[in-house]
Amino acid sequence: MENGIINVGIAGFGMSGQVFHAPFLDADDRFRIRKVYERSTQRAKERYPYVEVVRSFEELLTDDIDLVVVSTPNSLHYLMAKSAMEAGKAVVVEKPVASSADEAQELCELAERKGVLFTVYQNRRLDGDFRTIRKLMDEGAFGKVCDYEAHFDRFAKGGSSKAWKREGGIATSVFYDLGVHLMDQAYMLFGMPREVYADILTQRPGAEGPDSFRMVLYYADGLRVVLSAGQSVPMPGPHFMIHGRKGSFIKYGMDVQEADLVSGKRPIGDDWGRDAASDHGIYAEVTGEGIVQHVIPTIPGDYRLFYDDLYKAMTDGTKPMVDPRDTVEVLRVMEAALKSSEEKRVISI
Repeated sequence: MENGIINVGIAGFGMSGQVFHAPFLDADDRFRIRKVYERSTQRAKERYPYVEVVRSFEELLTDDIDLVVVSTPNSLHYLMAKSAMEAGKAVVVEKPVASSADEAQELCELAERKGVLFTVYQNRRLDGDFRTIRKLMDEGAFGKVCDYEAHFDRFAKGGSSKAWKREGGIATSVFYDLGVHLMDQAYMLFGMPREVYADILTQRPGAEGPDSFRMVLYYADGLRVVLSAGQSVPMPGPHFMIHGRKGSFIKYGMDVQEADLVSGKRPIGDDWGRDAASDHGIYAEVTGEGIVQHVIPTIPGDYRLFYDDLYKAMTDGTKPMVDPRDTVEVLRVMEAALKSSEEKRVISI
């Protein structure tokens, strides 16, 4: 680190590197992208002329790099994160952090032995709608929560444009790409479930693997959590539905940040991550006079907070917002869900 600036090496410059990491690092003067590992292209150099493109991952492990961001295909996350930590680098890994809970646990233990910072890019904790839900829960708006549903639906035509997804393999399907986000959010709110039941399907002709799933998590106090995603949904329903003894909350529409980033918008300014008023959620409050509805303005989503928090963790020694041990527990539930779908039964955790 020089003059308080963290020098970064990014491994991989597909959608994750281009959309979710480089724009935030480029917009934050406390970070500088030194190198980007691309096997054959020069996309990072075209977008950020000051960046050096390298052709091997090992070239990110040199003394001039403080932080390695692993945004390669999922199957490479574990090995690259392990190599970077063994080289003494701070490491951010895209989700899923590894192909199994055991691999994720190994990475946590390695980071502790090496004394290096290690965290996972669970950016959906910083979606505006999820931040709004957490605030409502903190305020006791639902009382005892009885049912929580989160849906992450899309409509996809044809197969994936990414070769590594077309090839399939463990931790590459929609179940991991989207399910890890939904499960991480549920874990943040409610912790580990007691049991899980899952139905994981392939619905689209020509799909590379499972493209639809529904997970039901059961908790000891009667709480039921339903998490689902699919790619054959031309008209999505609510993104979130929460029902409790004191009220309900229903929210349509997705957080705006991904769409803005894909369109090329830079993550700067006070208007970043703001939801359209037409997409604000509705809270139905149980009162003595009946049920009263309120429009709840969405708290702005802000993925910038991830790297702001990371900078503080690297310079002040604070814990990063995403504890990698959380991701071990999330992957444990995902693995139980896979077993449930295969055996068509409820699995105890």
